[in-house]
Amino acid sequence: MIRIGILGDIGSGKSYVAKNFGYPVFNADYEVSKLYKKDKKIFIKLNKILPKYIHSFPINKNEITNAILSNKNNLKKIVTIVHKEIRKKMKLFLNKNKNKKAIIFDIPLLLENKLYRKNDLLIFIESRKKDIEKKLKKRPGYNRKLINKFKKLQFSAQYKKKRSHFIIKNNFTKKSIKVAIKNILNKIF
Repeated sequence: MIRIGILGDIGSGKSYVAKNFGYPVFNADYEVSKLYKKDKKIFIKLNKILPKYIHSFPINKNEITNAILSNKNNLKKIVTIVHKEIRKKMKLFLNKNKNKKAIIFDIPLLLENKLYRKNDLLIFIESRKKDIEKKLKKRPGYNRKLINKFKKLQFSAQYKKKRSHFIIKNNFTKKSIKVAIKNILNKIF
């Protein structure tokens, strides 16, 4: 099985590109969202360490946002709890898909949290800053301060680009993404 990690800035189109490979995708953001909505144990743990902010189950995203923006250490606390669970989910995903030709990791902190292996194929999604900003502003709950906090957890785009085996230039058109993916798949299979 070939393990493919998708790298890039927040809003660069990683999830969109990942979905277009046609192989099973482990989307960490989606898994975190499911934890907040359905995992009572996560709620209890977060409520215990952040009782001033986390009150309701399913966990309200605004509560998470307020906790993160109120104190820089809160993000680290949240990540510590959530990350353990995401690793478990990733293991289940890998076991479920062990006979597939390839799998895709759509994990924002893939490199930072050492969730990759030496032989994993890394693909960097490169997008223009102004296109990213335009796209981010359309997201529900867009918050520049929150995005900046998350960016501080991440390695620089230059570092990620340097570590990557391939680069996809994302101009946010379906055709260019499909062509780029096809070219990469032809090179690796």
